[in-house]
Amino acid sequence: MSDLTFDAIIIGTGQSGPSLAARLSQTGMKVAVIERDKFGGTCVNNGCTPTKTMVASAYAAHLARRAAEYGIEIDSRIRVDMKKVKARKDAVVGRSNHGVEQWMRSLQNGRVFLGHARFEGPQTVRVNDDRLTAPRIFVNVGGRPLIPKMPGIDSVPYLTNVSLMDVDFLPEHLIIVGGSYVGLEFGQMFRRFGSRVTVIEMAPRLIAREDEDVSAGVREALAGESVEIRLDAKCLSIASSGTGVDVKVDCQQGAPTVSGSHLLLAVGRVPNTDDLGLDKAGIEVNDKGYIKVDDELRTTNPQVWALGDCNGKGAFTHTSYNDYEIIAGNLLENAGRKVSDRVTAYALFTDPPFGRVGMSEAEVRQARIRALVGKRPMTRVARAVEKGETQGFMKVLVEAESKRILGVHILGTSGDEVVHTVLDAIYAKLPYTAVQQGVRIHPTVSELIPTVLGELQPLQG
Repeated sequence: MSDLTFDAIIIGTGQSGPSLAARLSQTGMKVAVIERDKFGGTCVNNGCTPTKTMVASAYAAHLARRAAEYGIEIDSRIRVDMKKVKARKDAVVGRSNHGVEQWMRSLQNGRVFLGHARFEGPQTVRVNDDRLTAPRIFVNVGGRPLIPKMPGIDSVPYLTNVSLMDVDFLPEHLIIVGGSYVGLEFGQMFRRFGSRVTVIEMAPRLIAREDEDVSAGVREALAGESVEIRLDAKCLSIASSGTGVDVKVDCQQGAPTVSGSHLLLAVGRVPNTDDLGLDKAGIEVNDKGYIKVDDELRTTNPQVWALGDCNGKGAFTHTSYNDYEIIAGNLLENAGRKVSDRVTAYALFTDPPFGRVGMSEAEVRQARIRALVGKRPMTRVARAVEKGETQGFMKVLVEAESKRILGVHILGTSGDEVVHTVLDAIYAKLPYTAVQQGVRIHPTVSELIPTVLGELQPLQG
């Protein structure tokens, strides 16, 4: 066994780990980078990069089928070649994955270790036959799909967002258990590729974290493309059938069993923290396995920090990268950055996409904030009409007394981009009147933000 000493050890190469390794290396620190699987983590290998590449292919197929609406004639039948879709996705992923690995291997003061890392003490990590010690250790191990304890689940083959990346064929009927962000993106995607799709959700509505109008709007969009949706599925069980899988449901409406060719589980994620030996380093986790951290992302061991999905402070690539910025800023610049300064911001990449920043309407009501709300359907947005994509709406919430912007929700074309024009204003602590008075480019979706702010009404209830 070799005993090696470093200035910093980084476990995992997701969104935040590599950037932190590079930044610390640039200061002259001797850095160890440990990766047990694929460089780049979830986002690069089976999350954002591959899924959004496939979403783009699905959108192209969908638009081709709608060509006649735009005066374009396509004589031959639209056919999706799933092997080519996968090959395109693999090429994009491969470039990103290879780029991260080459980046880490080229660090001037860095050394890459391949293997599974386990703590052997507060400052010591073992990888294969090497024992590494450093005064600063950073855990960036990400998460994995949750496999629910569902009757019959062990008796049938199933897919997750990870294994689905290897599919190069078109499932005849894809059953998706989970009606939230991952499940809905895959559901619409494979419906557009040509599969029959049924989404099964235990809650009374889709994406229950969002306001009811958002859930209803997303459901309407998916139903409009013949995605079958089963809600209130309280008692799920799985059984093998002759040609695929049967999912027994207890729903208020519909048949008691849904039969399909393939099953996708999209019911959440769990952190990769159960086999790191965290207890040997004095690092505590919560009841869901997420590493406990303070506002500067330091764990219960003051020499160890946790970044990305494993700390439970955000399940997104952008929040993971911000974790890196917080830690690097505080370590190297004494910047005093905190997780609590971060504004909620994320998107659902269905079509139309949903972009959200700040508080939901339900959260505003729960906090008993006296608020104003403005709302406009996308049918009254010129750019949406011109594109022939008028599903959804724009909604803005502001605090009546202070005029601060509380939240923005855009379900509609370019909604995932437009919300950023208000996110910057929230970070700058500008009153909504400053945003309202700005002149924006026509014809865009963004130009309607000032219009919505000019139509604010008291939030009732």
